[in-house]
Amino acid sequence: MKKAIWFDMDGTIANLYGVENWLDKLIAKDASPYKAATVLVNMNSLAKALHKAQANGYTIGIISWLSKNSTPDYDKKVTAAKLAWLKKHLASVKWDAIHIVAYGTNKANVCGGGILFDDEIANRNSWTNGKAYNPTDIMEVLNSIA
Repeated sequence: MKKAIWFDMDGTIANLYGVENWLDKLIAKDASPYKAATVLVNMNSLAKALHKAQANGYTIGIISWLSKNSTPDYDKKVTAAKLAWLKKHLASVKWDAIHIVAYGTNKANVCGGGILFDDEIANRNSWTNGKAYNPTDIMEVLNSIA
């Protein structure tokens, strides 16, 4: 298996769905929920585990979808908000790759395998050349490999 660890953001490490009126805002092309989302994982523990994984030869990355209600201008705003969120909450992490892709993109086709953490069961089921996990398993899996 490829020594790579990939994270979805929304619903996996970022609590997008906990932002008040998140769906109405996204439909209105308001990217603020992506930036305002709280964390779903202890970020200090996650950062330490990711540093350790990288020291052990793993590449680490983000593979996250853009909004379903997409336009090129809105995609730029969503991408900027997601990057700002990562910088705010995981500033010490030096990501090897960040892919913010069109809604519905098969993530396995973008990343090529390794470990995936994703809240969407369809994404976990379509993940090839590796293992996919529910976000509740993040720290347990990282602690077992790092």
